[in-house]
This record gives sequence, C-alpha cells and structure tokens, in this order.
Amino acid sequence: MKIGMISFAHMHAHSYAEGLNKHTDVELAYIWDDNAARGQEMAEKYNCVFIADLDKFLEKDIEAVVICSENVNHKEQVIKAAKAKKHILCEKPLATEIKDAEAMIQTCEEEGVILQVAYPVRFAPVMEKVKETIQSGAIGEVLAINATNHGLMPGGWFIEKELSGGGSATDHIVHIMDVIRWIFKDEVKSVYAELDTRFYDIDVEDCGMVTLELESGMIVSIDPSWSRPKTYPTWGNVVMHFVGTKGNLSVDAFKQHSLYYNDSEEKIQELPWSEDMDEGLINDFIHCVKVNGNPSITGTDGLRTLEVVKAAYQSNELKKAVKLDRV
Repeated sequence: MKIGMISFAHMHAHSYAEGLNKHTDVELAYIWDDNAARGQEMAEKYNCVFIADLDKFLEKDIEAVVICSENVNHKEQVIKAAKAKKHILCEKPLATEIKDAEAMIQTCEEEGVILQVAYPVRFAPVMEKVKETIQSGAIGEVLAINATNHGLMPGGWFIEKELSGGGSATDHIVHIMDVIRWIFKDEVKSVYAELDTRFYDIDVEDCGMVTLELESGMIVSIDPSWSRPKTYPTWGNVVMHFVGTKGNLSVDAFKQHSLYYNDSEEKIQELPWSEDMDEGLINDFIHCVKVNGNPSITGTDGLRTLEVVKAAYQSNELKKAVKLDRV
C-alpha cells in the first residue's frame, strides 16, 4: 500500500513518517510540501519522491495521505484529497473554524473516504488501561476531572493566528477533550474560560484555564498552557486526575521515561520507553485503510473537540460561560 504525506509543517510529521516506514507492506511513496526546500529534504530523508504540485501529487497511485500542514490549510487539502479518493489522516485540530470542519466531514462522506483525526494520546497504553479501569466501575461514578496539557511554546506558524487559528488553547484543549469523550461517551454542555498571554511576547494566548460542565453533570478543568521553560527535557505533558465516588485515579501519559543528561549537546532529555503513541495512531490508520473500515477517531470527533475550543474563545471574550449548541 502506498501512502503520501502532505506537508512537514507540523513537527509530528516526522514521527508519522517513521511509523509508516516501520511497515514492510506500506510504502511512503510521495511527499508534497508548499516549502519546496523542506519537501525535497524530507523526500531524501525518507527515501521517497517530492512532488511540487499538489494536484499532480494527488493523481499518483496512493491510497491514503497524512496531512501535517498548518491548521488553516487543513480544509482545502482534506477536501482535495477526498475528491481524489484518498483516505485521510489529518493532524489536529481538524480545522480552524467549525463550518470548515463540517464541510470537510461532508465531503469525505460524499466521496466515501476515511477521515481520521490525529489524536495519538488514545493509543498510549496507560490511557487504554485508564479507560478500562474507569469503565469497570473501579472508582465509581466519576464526578470531576482535573487535567493539564502543558507544553513548550512551539514558535513558528503556531503563534501566527492566521495560520494556526489560535495559541495554546487551540493547540492543547483538544487532546484532553478527545480522551474524555473517548472514555465517557459524554459531551460538553457549557464552557467557561479565561485565556491570556503572560509567558511570551506573542500575538496569541500562551496560558489559560478552561472549566467545563458535561451533559452528565461531570465538572472538568483543563490547563492548556505553553508553560514549560525552554530547558524542560520534553515538549510537555498530559496529566489527568479523575475523582470518583469510590476512589481517585491519576495518570501521567508520559511518565515512562529515562532521564538522559546529555553533556555532548548540553541538555537534559526524557527518553520514553513506553510504546509510542504516534506509532499506535499510524498502525490504527493503516489498519482502517486496509480493511476499509470506520476510523477509530472520526471527523465528528475532531468537530466536537473544535467546538469546545471555539466556545472557550467566545467565553473568554464575553467573560461568562457559554452553552454549546451542537447540530
């Protein structure tokens, strides 16, 4: 099976490419990138062909594409790929606007192609164990969740609102929300958020607190801040505390690592030794394409998490809680 990659603008593109290359029955055949120098460099690195024209790229004999472009470009590229009958794995967030996400989902349904959204945290083995434990009733009814998805400030196009759609709230709320929806099959009823720019001199928010009420009555707080210092040994974290009627459960998705004091590069690094969640995502997508099955993480999953992000921005502007009206 041949797969192509659309853009290496997002840093996760590298781990996805490496995941593809671990499959003996899958070929990363082509790369397109609007940055020709970057695209050519990546084609040489991953031993495939760079194509400068997106339409010609989509004419190639590939069954699927992995899209890792700037957030604002997802809509155009997903729709083009769908009309070319290519199955799609799209980096998160699915889009920068709700109407764009809806159009992407509709086109993929009309063209009969898979649209999967890149939420790899689901594939961390510890998260799968957390889901199993909670659904078994071991901690009773979950009443509240406190979660953080902290990270380094990524710079580049991530802090250019016209390309990213927003700052840390856009970048990090969605991971936590996807895990919550996946475990509980619950939806958000209302959102209250306070967002700010305090760590860096940038034009988008770099910190905030988001409080949610779910349809079940569960209360959730999320800190999606880019609050990790430049010297931090990894990009960030996903930490969640579940408060239940029979007990509490805490999880750190990146806890399993060795700490490497690297004198040659003058930095400290976390070297994870757990199963790679990005690789798990790629394995799942390949399986879905091979069996022409339903994606594990659907376009609707991407839409629902985006709705929470947009409600958080609206709440921050209005200085009050915002109710979600889902279609």
